[in-house]
Amino acid sequence: MTQLVVVTGLSGSGKTQALRCLEDMGYFAVDNLPIPLIPSFVELLGRSQGAEARGAFVADVRDSANLAGLPAVLEDLRQREGLELRLLFLEAQEETLVRRFSETRRPHPLDKGSTGVAEAIRHEAALLADLRAAADAVIGTDAMSPHELRRVVQNSLDPGRESSPLHVRVVSFGFKFGLPREADMVFDARFLPNPYFKPELRGKDGRDAEVSGYLEQQAGYREFAERVEDLLEFVMPRFVGEGKSYFTLGIGCTGGRHRSVALSERLATWLRTAGYQTTVSHRDLVRDSERPR
Repeated sequence: MTQLVVVTGLSGSGKTQALRCLEDMGYFAVDNLPIPLIPSFVELLGRSQGAEARGAFVADVRDSANLAGLPAVLEDLRQREGLELRLLFLEAQEETLVRRFSETRRPHPLDKGSTGVAEAIRHEAALLADLRAAADAVIGTDAMSPHELRRVVQNSLDPGRESSPLHVRVVSFGFKFGLPREADMVFDARFLPNPYFKPELRGKDGRDAEVSGYLEQQAGYREFAERVEDLLEFVMPRFVGEGKSYFTLGIGCTGGRHRSVALSERLATWLRTAGYQTTVSHRDLVRDSERPR
């Protein structure tokens, strides 16, 4: 089944943000698609992505010359077998839209300089009245943040889905090689006993059972890991609620070989058990082993 989402509505109401959300959800997204090209877009979408294609586009008064034909084009698409179409209409109060255009200093597409923004907004609303009446969902964005709009768009298409999946990456690193620039949150494990100073463990790394077993026996290691897990249990659902798609957790020790690696592996296992899509990487593991001692 080809899934097609059409985003339309008043200029300044958040259509670009909605389209970005759809793109993050896996839809092939096009902004300001010329209305005469919509049938060709749908045909090419099916050819390139197959029967399970997902496409989204914005069509609005920027193509004012062809706007009157948009309802008929959409009605024709609704009649096609194997195609599911959803029409989202975004709007906001006139005073909200006037303020947004004033803040961004962008011109309204229907304001030619003689009528003013408010009159252009009213004209646009009249032109789009039929599309609003035919919409599957009308979304008022006056008091919405971008994150809230994201959640509303997701729920309008998939009511059982509260937010997009959060992809978590756990990165171990050595402080002597610098912090990972992409990290959203960093923990320092250098206060823990260092397996490097145990001759039988020096040549191993935190992935080895002997190293992780040694650390589990050290005072403070297990408590530290559990406290980090407690913090993640608190913050992760809130990152999801804010619409965050990617989260990188950095765990550092001196060289990035023993303590940070073992702790990263443990936390990655905990995150997967908690239901998060998680990958783990050890940035400095090879680099630390190659340094002269």
